[in-house]
Amino acid sequence: MKKKKIISLIIRLFISIILLQTLFYKFTAHPDSIHIFSTLGVEPWGRIGLGIVELIVALLILIPSTKLIGILCSLGIMMGAIFSHFLVIGVNVGNDGGSLFSLAVFVFLSSLVLLFMYKKDFEGLCKCVFRKN
Repeated sequence: MKKKKIISLIIRLFISIILLQTLFYKFTAHPDSIHIFSTLGVEPWGRIGLGIVELIVALLILIPSTKLIGILCSLGIMMGAIFSHFLVIGVNVGNDGGSLFSLAVFVFLSSLVLLFMYKKDFEGLCKCVFRKN
């Protein structure tokens, strides 16, 4: 395997694992998760809906042919999470020491690294989607 593919796979695995491990809290209605989504005013459907989206994104990132779509979706999800932490729920949620916020930042930055690694593929996708007729 090429070095780029190995690094990409490791980063994609980290992102997917983080997205998948948070699903337990969302789908089991953990009190911290209920608190977060209640504060955002979208409990329970926002919690469940976001959990489903995160499950799909985690799988898209792992599948080589759909990784770029997954990377772009993870950037959007994490941007929403980071802004939610800054603007509504705070960085320290339930005395977690900012770990949820840190994970969101880690996933966001990791997704940016992947986007940079696959810059040519992203440019090709943009040309395909936004081409002029």
